[in-house]
Amino acid sequence: MSDNTKTKNDNVLLEFIDVKKYFPIRQGVFAKTKGYIKAVDGISYDIRKGETFGLVGESGCGKSTTSKLVLLIEPITSGKILFDGKDISNLSQSERQAYRESVQPVFQDPTGSLDPRCRVSTIIAEPLQVRKNMTKEQIHARVLEVLEMAGLRSDHAELFPHQFSGGQRQRIAMARALSTEPKLIILDEPISSLDVSIRANMMNQLLDLQAKLGISYMLIAHDLAVILHMSTRVAVMYVGKIVETGDSKELYEHTAHPYTKALFAAAFHSANEGALILPGEVASPYNPPSGCHFHPRCPNAMPKCKEIEPLLKEISPGHKAACHLFK
Repeated sequence: MSDNTKTKNDNVLLEFIDVKKYFPIRQGVFAKTKGYIKAVDGISYDIRKGETFGLVGESGCGKSTTSKLVLLIEPITSGKILFDGKDISNLSQSERQAYRESVQPVFQDPTGSLDPRCRVSTIIAEPLQVRKNMTKEQIHARVLEVLEMAGLRSDHAELFPHQFSGGQRQRIAMARALSTEPKLIILDEPISSLDVSIRANMMNQLLDLQAKLGISYMLIAHDLAVILHMSTRVAVMYVGKIVETGDSKELYEHTAHPYTKALFAAAFHSANEGALILPGEVASPYNPPSGCHFHPRCPNAMPKCKEIEPLLKEISPGHKAACHLFK
């Protein structure tokens, strides 16, 4: 192994290798499988230590399913997900527990993820209760520490979720995620339910925590402005596949794939790119179009786009696109 390869691998925290997640569709008395929903259909990428990796695309493209695979909520159908070089599908019970502490989620709706019957101190302490090497005093001290990290006060620990605003509840969710000292936090639309006035503050706090603690984020969002502001690198998904990926600045300045161009045109209201507004809706992952899944909506579609699936290939250093426009 060369020094360059070793350095790159040492810097990788999470790696997807041709990962697929198919959900069988069953019917009849005997529940015979009649087909599959290809929610994630052969994606490969990595998340590096201390970076924010953004995942963007329309609803139904497979972003949230991808996060569920990382969180072990759903098993993969094929391929591999490596965390610190270890296949997460083959973890022992103790390794699985350690992995769950290292990978924590923050979901879109803080109200739905916080038990209304429990005080904040109990909610945040819950992931720590399984640790046999922590006393009650140490757990309490950790609760107060992460509350402060998330921008809340120590006296908030004895209140209930309904006594907080939406932004504060999301901070409680963040404090709970931080409690186990994770290496990776999955941020699934973390600010989309918040008032516009507090979104920027929340984003900046997340970035400050990342700089201080060295955490990696996997950021899932529809809002491209949020993705570009927070992400180091970005992957664009369409019907279970990654169609473009690269450094966030590179992606913004040299957008390549027609689908990504349309997303940018819609997000930033570019009058000059009005022709890129997409007709129709996202294709069905149950019966996706042949060839390039995007071709029925693509303004640049060619005959071969209907027949041959384009490969994700490098079009400039660190910038990849799956499109026949690029040789």
